[in-house]
Amino acid sequence: MKHFEFEYGAGTMGADLPDSTDEFIPGITVPDPDYIPEDKLEAAYRESLDHPIGMPTVKELAHKGSKVVFVVPDRVKGGEQPTSHRKLSIKYILNDLYSVGVEKKDILFIISNGLHPRSTDKDALAIFGPELYNQFWPTGQIISHDSEDPDNMVDLGFTKRGDPVWMNRMVFEADLPILIGHVNGNPYGGYSGGYKHSATGITNWKSIASHHVPSVMHRDDFTPVNNGSLMRDKFNEISMHMEEKMGHPFFCCDAVLDSKSRQIAIFSGYAKEMMPESWKVADKRTYVHWAEKKYDVLVFGMPQKFHYGDGMGTNPIMMMQALSAQVLRFKRVMSDHCVIICSSLCNGFFNDKKWPYLRECYEWFQHDQMNQLPDMNRLGEYFATNEEYIRKYRFTNAFHPFHGFSMMSCGHIAEMNTSAIYIVGAEDPGYARGMGLKTRATFEEALEDAKKKYVGENPNILALPLTFKTTSVHLCMKNPADDCMDEYGHRHGGCGCG
Repeated sequence: MKHFEFEYGAGTMGADLPDSTDEFIPGITVPDPDYIPEDKLEAAYRESLDHPIGMPTVKELAHKGSKVVFVVPDRVKGGEQPTSHRKLSIKYILNDLYSVGVEKKDILFIISNGLHPRSTDKDALAIFGPELYNQFWPTGQIISHDSEDPDNMVDLGFTKRGDPVWMNRMVFEADLPILIGHVNGNPYGGYSGGYKHSATGITNWKSIASHHVPSVMHRDDFTPVNNGSLMRDKFNEISMHMEEKMGHPFFCCDAVLDSKSRQIAIFSGYAKEMMPESWKVADKRTYVHWAEKKYDVLVFGMPQKFHYGDGMGTNPIMMMQALSAQVLRFKRVMSDHCVIICSSLCNGFFNDKKWPYLRECYEWFQHDQMNQLPDMNRLGEYFATNEEYIRKYRFTNAFHPFHGFSMMSCGHIAEMNTSAIYIVGAEDPGYARGMGLKTRATFEEALEDAKKKYVGENPNILALPLTFKTTSVHLCMKNPADDCMDEYGHRHGGCGCG
């Protein structure tokens, strides 16, 4: 037997699995592409900013009197080290702006949290670092997007597809809007950065409800994750509609990052032309062609605190999103009867301050003919317009209530694509059972039950330590022809992923 330690609460939980178990850890099992050494980063940024793709440089676009707005991602992704992409890209772009006469008073930073919690001063300090924070925070030039501020959202009508487009007014009115993004593999519609950034970070729930919903996320083109889904098309259309109404494009500066949030490559310019070029580099790190067989059992652990915050690994609805995110990433290597075994403290900690509406959502799901998570979608607008939940989003750093519905839309994908999901080590297992999950005390007990009912006596098992502690990859078959879908949504067929 092989011994593994999987994330569990604030620690780990042990598992003894058969010797035939394979293991994959992002950045370790298959090394990431080389990152840019620290002493080479400035040159890399200068090369990118001095030769942007598809549009003029910042120096050519700005001048004295220009109003410049930086749109900067929140803490969910991107790294916070002194050499993080956010900190360095802003530093070098500011130098360019100052060199052509742009004044400090005409610069604004907006943290593009979308429906995520609005950032605190501590969040801003971590994102920007002490130097930038001390220059711009005391003067009110670092703010956090408020999608429910009626005076600071502008209605831009509809895309040609009919999707509503709302946009932060300060970004809309800027002479030069600058998007700082990260080209990380995201389970929601492919890579972060580029047009995904603007389509989700500076808009509101009404616009986001055109794509983070079952009708988009439960389509065949959504799973496994790829860059050719309807969701990705909608991101592009919404952001290009913003550009059309502004009368000029965003200037983007995106970085392809490795498993430790270090820069592999820097890309700047017009998102429509820049994104495909950045993806070519990101594909080499993100879509890892490694597996030589399909796996019947995936085994990993869920800490209490990760990604969206403390309680993600214990809040039952957020647990479902986390499970489904792994299905989206690993579907290419899963057999058609695959089972997931995952450790979770599952102790009833919802973190009501961060997700004040999810306990109510969970209770709704137990009643009123809610048989599957998509049945909850009819309540989306009811929750999204709840004044008290909106006030908590605006003023107490909680998630927006509609964010929970995007989590539930994703959460159903795990049920759609597995034979069973076992939660092991739950302190209050009823919460897991309330989401349709099976419960056992240990990994070993869960595996024995799965063998009897789903996968047979000799299943192919894949252990995934550090699943939520490292920047994930999208795992693929070693032979790309064995994948059911490539990186851009083209299906091969007959591979068990349909």
